[in-house]
Order: sequence, then structure tokens, then C-alpha cells
Amino acid sequence: MGERVGFVGLGNMGRPMAQRLLERGYELAVCDVRPEAVEPFRGRARICGSAAEVARWAPVVFGSLPTPDAVRAVVAGPGGLAEAEGLDVYVDLSTAGSRTARAVAETLRARGAGMLDAPVSGGVSGAERGTLAVMVAGPPDLVARCRPYLETFGRVFVVGEEPGQAQIVKLANNLLSGAALALTSEVMVLGVKAGVDPARMLEAINAGTGRNSATADKFPRQVLPRRFQAGFKTALMYKDLSLCLAEAEAAGVPMWLGSAVHQFWRYVVARGGGDEDFSAVVRYVEEWAGVQVAGAAAAESV
Repeated sequence: MGERVGFVGLGNMGRPMAQRLLERGYELAVCDVRPEAVEPFRGRARICGSAAEVARWAPVVFGSLPTPDAVRAVVAGPGGLAEAEGLDVYVDLSTAGSRTARAVAETLRARGAGMLDAPVSGGVSGAERGTLAVMVAGPPDLVARCRPYLETFGRVFVVGEEPGQAQIVKLANNLLSGAALALTSEVMVLGVKAGVDPARMLEAINAGTGRNSATADKFPRQVLPRRFQAGFKTALMYKDLSLCLAEAEAAGVPMWLGSAVHQFWRYVVARGGGDEDFSAVVRYVEEWAGVQVAGAAAAESV
């Protein structure tokens, strides 16, 4: 292909997505504030010292960043994309909220560049396999131009034409995901406390109406084997839930149940679990109950 693209932010999600662009034959420039993050790309991609340097080399730049502040800094901060001449489109794969998406779009528009709001869902495994759900909002012409790149990451869902609309969909998705993991933690601990084998309990639930992303994936793959390596930090889930509730507050939409889910994750972060994998939140329910959801064991003392 030989087309030049750039990628800023080589974390758990960004690294495999950038890798997929290389595998598709695109010429790639990369940048990350952590020197160790760019090392796997040395000799295979152009290593840049700033986002602006990436954008001077590649007309289309992707970003996968952890927080709204990081997104704003990469776009409008020193050495940011807004300093570069030649940037055509910035595609933001981050989850940073609609307010940040609109601000970034306006900053780039003033510089003559376009922006696509394109957060992703599917975890590290989805990024590695190219099976992510890519939620996109932006002008149709930019969507059409960037669709071949986005399809490298997974299935594209165009949800609107205004930056920020895809953020709303992604935050709603993560509130549902966070609720499923929190509530599944509680019911699985209840089952183990009652002497039920957790593997058999999951098998029954997954054949019934209670099946969800936590019972089908996170518990059998991460919790029962005590791996806790899904690749998403608890602090980031809490950040996304906080953003979702802020969106609801701004829109005047009640979030009674969403607020309860938010408080659960806030408790875990307050207890020092922010740097843990988000699948490990079950440990905090286990601690309360004095049992452990592990393997085929019915109930083990913590």
C-alpha cells in the first residue's frame, strides 16, 4: 500500500492497533511519551519525538490516549498536532467524552484539519485480532476516507456526523460493561458462599437470560483461573463511568442505577485498586464475603 499514517499513544490498546496498520502494509510513524513504548516499533516504523512531528510526516494520524487531558495535550499542547502543517485528519480512538471531542474538532478545524471521533471497544484481545467495535462520528467524507484504516481494527459502526456522538455511545457501552462486571462479581460470590461450583454456575447462567459480557468472557477467562489480565485498568473504567455520569448530568438524564455502579468502582479505586486489572474487582466482593471465586472449587477462604 505504501500510504503514510501516524499513531500517537502505544499503550495496551494503541500498540496492537498500530501493529495491525504495519501488518496491512501502511508506512507508519509513531510517538509515545514513554520511550519504552516505541521500542517494539524501532526499525519497522518512523519514531517521532512529538505528535507534531508525526503529523508533519503523515496526513492521517490516529490517537489512543488514556484521559481527556492527554487527548487535549496531544492536540493543542506544546508539540501537539495543531502545530503541524500538512495534517488532514486526526482520528481519535480514545474515550475522552463528548466535550473533549468537540473541543478537539474545533481546534483542528481552525487549523484546516478534520477530526473523527472513533472510540473502540473489545479489549486488548480484540485489538490484537482486529475484531474491535469501532464507533465513529464525523463528516461522511472523512468517514469514507478513513474507513479502510478503521476496518483494520475491526467492524465500523457509524453512529453520527458530529464529534462527540461516538463518545456517548462508547461511554454507554462501558457503563453497561462496568455494571455487568460489578453485578456478576456480587452474584458469583453469593453462589460460592452458598457452596455452588462457580464453573457450573457460569455454565447455567450463560445458557439463560442472565448471560452478559462478564459471565461469558471475563469470569471464565480471567476470574476463575485468577489471571486478571484483561488489559484494562480499574482506574480507566472508573474514569469512563465518571465521564458517562457527567454526560447524563449535562443532558438532564437520570442515572440512579448508573450512579450505584459508579460508586462501586469508586470504592475499588479508593481502596487502592486503580492500577489493578478491572477484572480483579471481584476480589473486593470476595473480601466482604470471605470466599474466593476460583477454578472448580466451591468455596475457599480468602
